[in-house]
Amino acid sequence: MAHAALSPAEQKIGATVEAGYEPSVALLEKLVNQNSGSMNLAGVKAVADMLRPEFEALGFAVTWKPMEAAKRAGHLIAVHKGKAGSTKMLLIGHLDTVFEPDSPFQKFVREGDASGGDWARGPGVADDKGGVVTMILALKAMQAAGTLKSANIEVVLTGDEEDSGDPVEIARADLVQAGKRADVALDFEGLSQEGGKDMGSIARRSSNNWTLTTTAKSGHSSGIFSAEAGDGAVYELARILVAFRKELPEPNLTFNAGLIGGGQSADIDKDGVRIAVTGKTNIIPPIAVAKGDFRTLSEEQTQRVRGKMQAIVDREHLNGTSAKIAFDQGYPSMAPTQGNKALLGKLNGINRDLGLPEMAALDPLKRGAGDISFVAADTDGLVGLGLASSGDHSPAEKADLSTMKRQAKRAAILMSRLAGEKGRK
Repeated sequence: MAHAALSPAEQKIGATVEAGYEPSVALLEKLVNQNSGSMNLAGVKAVADMLRPEFEALGFAVTWKPMEAAKRAGHLIAVHKGKAGSTKMLLIGHLDTVFEPDSPFQKFVREGDASGGDWARGPGVADDKGGVVTMILALKAMQAAGTLKSANIEVVLTGDEEDSGDPVEIARADLVQAGKRADVALDFEGLSQEGGKDMGSIARRSSNNWTLTTTAKSGHSSGIFSAEAGDGAVYELARILVAFRKELPEPNLTFNAGLIGGGQSADIDKDGVRIAVTGKTNIIPPIAVAKGDFRTLSEEQTQRVRGKMQAIVDREHLNGTSAKIAFDQGYPSMAPTQGNKALLGKLNGINRDLGLPEMAALDPLKRGAGDISFVAADTDGLVGLGLASSGDHSPAEKADLSTMKRQAKRAAILMSRLAGEKGRK
């Protein structure tokens, strides 16, 4: 039953979402059964081609932006022009998944559970094809209720969210520019839940990569630690990693050494995921390499942590060794700003009007990096308007399809109300 605080148009939104649920699940099945691993460029484009008519039927002007320059398929961009001067909304999702064509996990399977729930398994069923379908269902509900006509909306569905193209400045240029135009960004990735309760996400941490390389004299192991032979590259690497572990910890920061190799040689492959090592137990290793990441909640924290890591590396080296560290920022952070908090407050007003529980703000330590972070410096944002799920990024990925209904209602009413407000840009 519609809550008394809902307008007639908003009540119409609710009814349209309910009626559109099964057709939306059918669209989701179609999308999931088309493989779109980030490196399956033709598959990503095929998903975009399936979605194009959905947006065009809603009055959006749709553009496919190829990304050969970043070695990826491209992005689907859809623009709906509404009332001049009203809120400009950016809707964010992605076309790709982590499952490439050689993965055995390829098909959509719908299934219930012991409690009578409605679930589906499949590659990207939640991340993020379920989110994109929820977005479309919300827009269809707005169209039926008459609220889409006045809404200024730009949709950017990236084709490489799971494995961003290189250079990232090219791969995310269209999204960044869309963020500069927008007053509000709404991210349709998965709904976070804790203890069975829906959570609001107003922050995402950054994802920064680092490569540490240490070098040393080589020689017979019988002379190690002597003034002439020195301590070797592996012990210098260990000195630095132990110092990271002891000195870096602080709130909202995580850091990890994910790949290590050292010996007579240590060669990183072109993809940066393997280190080929040679050596012998009786040779002092002249080289050692470690690769890892660190995640922060703000740009200030990113720069401060980088400085601390650099200072540790630059400290007095072990005898006969040297060290250097290189940083590569992948995804920036999305800090929990007052604007983001206010946007969650608006969503909670809608929850009250729908008779749904209030959504508390999720601890950002529990949310990974994502595309909305590229626009976080330019506009307010809200994350997690897609489906609740479990097992994302694994063959156990499954989505709670029933959450599509309340998520689409929330999103459609939020966008309808924002469309009635004056824009700031």
